[in-house]
Amino acid sequence: MSDFRSYAALDLAVDGDLIVLAGENGAGKTNILEALSLLTPGRGLRRADLADCAREAGSGGWVVSVELEDDDHRVQLGTGREPSEGSLPQSRKCRIDRAPVGSARAFADHVRVVWLTPSMDGLFTGPAGDRRRFLDRLVLAVDPEHGGRVSALEKALRNRNRLLEDHYSETIWLDAAEREIAEIAIGVAAARSETVSRLAALIEAEKVKETPFPWADLALSGELEAMLPDRPAIEVEDHYRALLRANRARDAAAGRTLIGPQSADLVVRHGPKGMDAARSSTGEQKALLVGLVLAHARLVASMTGFVPLVLLDEIAAHFDPLRRGALYEALAELGAQVWMTGADSSAFLEVAGRATMIHVTPGQASVM
Repeated sequence: MSDFRSYAALDLAVDGDLIVLAGENGAGKTNILEALSLLTPGRGLRRADLADCAREAGSGGWVVSVELEDDDHRVQLGTGREPSEGSLPQSRKCRIDRAPVGSARAFADHVRVVWLTPSMDGLFTGPAGDRRRFLDRLVLAVDPEHGGRVSALEKALRNRNRLLEDHYSETIWLDAAEREIAEIAIGVAAARSETVSRLAALIEAEKVKETPFPWADLALSGELEAMLPDRPAIEVEDHYRALLRANRARDAAAGRTLIGPQSADLVVRHGPKGMDAARSSTGEQKALLVGLVLAHARLVASMTGFVPLVLLDEIAAHFDPLRRGALYEALAELGAQVWMTGADSSAFLEVAGRATMIHVTPGQASVM
């Protein structure tokens, strides 16, 4: 890394399956995970603006480069932002083996990344928008084109909202906007539905009643999402276009489009207890979320052929020793390279002999 967050420069060479970043709060452990999360489309695990990733005392630009190696090949992936010139914003640049590529979507041919951060702890009790973003990240790990569809849908919806605000009397413009929205929306809803269905099937096949990480019962709520499994996509698209036309007045009054994938929700239940995840205890919700992320990592491996990089920020802080031990065993079984952070290195005693331990201090990180 160069000029990324708190690091003027950092070069780490690691191997093995379990990587532990240990250091005091604010030392820069999460910054390393964030750098790895930028090997995917989107803005990484913090969802930060590109400019915010630059080191405060740096030039305004930053670089993250990784070299991946397995038994078959070696590849270098790089991404970053050049320093701004005047008021012109700089876009993110991506390279594979130092050759420019169009976007981080090209990285999906070489690596997939999944993560869990403390900001996700309130996922089940928070707003539906948080669960949609979480779901879209699950989809993106198996379908790199999904992010582009979601962005296109958001843009098309904003266009329709503007037309409704302007009280367009010529319906030809609204007809065209709604035709575009319906086409994109079905693609978004279908990708979400397929991922939820596949993940639910994997969980069903693997579920065990007695486990520290209970299995999740998953469903996707929404009018279009309910129709897709039983009807042809073109029929659902026509239905949605008719709904948009019929609800113009209501959407204009609301200032937004009320029906569609933008209002869908991921419904999660604590499987063994048969109750809504939101009603579970804080500890149960954390365990349920960990189990869900681990199941997703297995789904990514089965669907893409890539065992993903797994990034777990402050993962052991709130688990008792029994559950920590079970977590480390589950991670070892994934066959993935797992990066974990923690302020207290004693939380990783169970894996100290088999994990690569890295001591992190402000601006520096070294293998212990």
